[in-house]
Amino acid sequence: MTLKEYRDNLLNKKFSAVEFISEIFQDIEENKQINAFLTLNKENALKKAKEIDEKIGRGEEISILEGAPYSVKDNILVKGCRTTAGSKILSDYFATYNATVIEKLNAKGAIMLGKTNLDEFAMGSSTENSAFGPTKNPLNLNFVPGGSSGGSAAAVAKGWGIFSLGSDTGGSIRQPASFCGVFGLKPTYGRVSRWGLIAMASSLDQIGPLGKTTDDIALILEIISGKDELDATTVKKDFCWEGQFNKKDFIRNIKIGLPKEYFQEGLDLRIKHKIWEIVTKLENLGAKVVDISLPLTSFALAIYYIIMPAEVSSNLARYDGVKYGYYYQNQTSDIIDYYAKTRDKGFGPEVKRRLLIGTFVLSAGYAEKFYLKAQKVRKALVGDFKEAFSKVDLILTPTSPTLAFEIGERTQDPLSMYLADIYTVSANLVGIPALSIPIGKIEKLPVGLQLMASWWEEEKMLKLSKIIESLN
Repeated sequence: MTLKEYRDNLLNKKFSAVEFISEIFQDIEENKQINAFLTLNKENALKKAKEIDEKIGRGEEISILEGAPYSVKDNILVKGCRTTAGSKILSDYFATYNATVIEKLNAKGAIMLGKTNLDEFAMGSSTENSAFGPTKNPLNLNFVPGGSSGGSAAAVAKGWGIFSLGSDTGGSIRQPASFCGVFGLKPTYGRVSRWGLIAMASSLDQIGPLGKTTDDIALILEIISGKDELDATTVKKDFCWEGQFNKKDFIRNIKIGLPKEYFQEGLDLRIKHKIWEIVTKLENLGAKVVDISLPLTSFALAIYYIIMPAEVSSNLARYDGVKYGYYYQNQTSDIIDYYAKTRDKGFGPEVKRRLLIGTFVLSAGYAEKFYLKAQKVRKALVGDFKEAFSKVDLILTPTSPTLAFEIGERTQDPLSMYLADIYTVSANLVGIPALSIPIGKIEKLPVGLQLMASWWEEEKMLKLSKIIESLN
């Protein structure tokens, strides 16, 4: 159900908000094995739903978001709600304030159902790294939902809320959206405030929506975007989504680039075939499709796994067991030993792995060899994309080189897990918007197509997404 359909049904009294949201909570209870939620906001959600029903009962109008149920990835702060980031080290942490995006959704009357599962501190591509157990793909419980926003993607795919908020550092919204057959948007870096997002890698993190339709995620983006005095990286750029446009004129004036580096060895040929089916349909509608090259793409994953762990090492230094969260309870007079034991018990293996890598690449004698060189290549990668966008309007690629993989299939091989992000990390490194669009299924598992646009060009990308959506 879309946001508009939900509101229309409420106004026409096909069901009440209390009935609808009660059914969601009941379904979550009956399908606990999916493990999409870490914390439910049941009492407060039903209270707000009752208020919306009373408002409708008085004959008052409601906005498109009033009463709309949604979920939130558990690394986004919601005041008074347990916020764990999927980690034991924050297992008893309750947020003392709302993230800016939550304040904006609250102001529009949306109803939060609960906090969704994720890879610990958003570090992972399968939601198997959570300290609270893996999330399962609702389309097939033997498969992963993707990560790190796997709980959010699973919740939307299962119908547990109309949309969800996730975070994307290297593909953590788009890849699970692809694996679960929903839409997932990473906005331009600076479009949406990160105030209240538990930091993983500050120059890469971005909050974005997951939903069932282009219109829904565009409307959510319109609400959560904008300049925020609490986040110095945000930019004053208005985004307004009308949804209605001349599709024939738009498609005839759009030029789409297909980067050859994204269609080489390693891509499942069945996914490649699905992508070409869409490309052919777009060409038949009048779109201009051209081959392009992004030559530094082959280095993107390598530089991502240098820059990201370096920022992780800095951001996670605050979790010492002194101010909040888990702490080592046995007596020790050595403060360094206390810190070490707290972090050893509180952090999971993947977080430790990235902390070690990040500390190493920032250490004396290695920072210039690894970290500074990676930043130089990152700058060159920005040049690659600027060159590409001087020739085309949008870039079209697969979201993931593979379909969703089985739970446990890659947990013993971190490198194979990291390769799941090979098509998504570039957008984070250069800060451009990117979107995963569901385009069908192979062996009952969803396939995602990725669009990338130039900086601040979300509207152009979403318009093409709406056309692609109509082709499925």
